[in-house]
Amino acid sequence: MSKVEDFLTPHEEQEIVEAIVEAEKNTSGEIRVHIEPMSNKPHFERAQEVFHYLKMDNTKEENGVLIYIAVHDKKFVIYGDKGINRVVPDNFWDNTKTILENHFKKGNFKQGIIEGILMAGKELEAHFPWQHNNTNELSNEVSKG
Repeated sequence: MSKVEDFLTPHEEQEIVEAIVEAEKNTSGEIRVHIEPMSNKPHFERAQEVFHYLKMDNTKEENGVLIYIAVHDKKFVIYGDKGINRVVPDNFWDNTKTILENHFKKGNFKQGIIEGILMAGKELEAHFPWQHNNTNELSNEVSKG
């Protein structure tokens, strides 16, 4: 198996999907997780590419959030769409980033991702609360590259 398949078990991936569903219950924001072995580009640039590839830049309110993880490189990026960046301060993702970093340093990858997703959901809820006509615009599945 590659490092990507070893990074999370199928059960852990399902727990992450459940966390995304939970996080999106109270917000119109969309959260995705993408895992790949490494990037030959700067990680922020690669996260932007993946964001576009996953069509996350097509949400109605431009409020998609990608948690991009390059396993072999031991790097991650939290990337938010334009709609989010217009209404939040520059350090908006710092708390979420810190949660991920602290868990990743201990090897608790699944827990770090889950807590990061739930934190992102709470942060999104304040700026993009769920409305009765909201629909889930994007898949909640973990994507892999």
